[in-house]
Amino acid sequence: MLKAVILIGGPQKGTRFRPLSFEVPKPLFPVAGVPMLQHHIEACAKVPNMKEILLIGFYQPNEELTRFLFNAQQEFKISIRYLQEYAALGTGGGIYHFRDQIVSGSPEAFFVLNADVCSAFPLAEMLSFQKEHGEPNSLVILGTTANRKQSMNYGCIVENEETHEVLHYVEKPSTFVSDIINCGIYLFTPDIFQHIGAVFQKNQQDMLLEEPTNGWHRAEAIRLEQDIFTALAAQGKLYVYKTLSFWSQIKSAGSAIYASRLYLNQYHTTHPERLASNKEGGCILLFCFLC
Repeated sequence: MLKAVILIGGPQKGTRFRPLSFEVPKPLFPVAGVPMLQHHIEACAKVPNMKEILLIGFYQPNEELTRFLFNAQQEFKISIRYLQEYAALGTGGGIYHFRDQIVSGSPEAFFVLNADVCSAFPLAEMLSFQKEHGEPNSLVILGTTANRKQSMNYGCIVENEETHEVLHYVEKPSTFVSDIINCGIYLFTPDIFQHIGAVFQKNQQDMLLEEPTNGWHRAEAIRLEQDIFTALAAQGKLYVYKTLSFWSQIKSAGSAIYASRLYLNQYHTTHPERLASNKEGGCILLFCFLC
């Protein structure tokens, strides 16, 4: 049994989508003709033995999000639930806060996907890779390559080229570290919560030495990248699966245009029905982009 978690963030994120995000929440912004999240959900629903998809974020539930989730459940025939954080807890804090819901039903593993990425989502390949490399409870990061300058804008991964174990991880380094970058798509086993829990306990202990504040919130604000991956590197528990398929971040309306192009190229084989035809009498599409 498998599950998937999609991290959708919250309203103070996505400022680079303004003014478009004033009308449409960033996760529902259309990319290649469908809401951004639909690409993630569709990919997860195709994985054999996928039982549930959980969305985690701190958007207030609204009619638009509720309607999208209902329609997605009907279309993909899978349970989809939204779990609302009480505050921004980070990529690790969110899944740790809702760990009981994630491990309910005893899934053997679960995917974690950032909502603001565009990808071919090679999830089945990541599953096969996990079984072939490392221990049964090993954790897998999806990686791809970038040029030296671009790589410093992402999490950088140094790997053992033979075993693909992650030997070193640095988030947005100031100098060149590696051309392998983190794609924001992961395959975890429930063991990940032991590692996150250790960071949570350390944060709590650190809070005791400081002035009283909103300690629970601060202790739960945990980042997978800086707090977990950096510590797990070179321990034989973290591996990178490198994809040759397309991948891009979607951080702005401009990058959404680039992501749309990548998905539209894929549609020729995956969703030809979503593409307009060139037959006589067919529609003509006109695009106008304002810079």
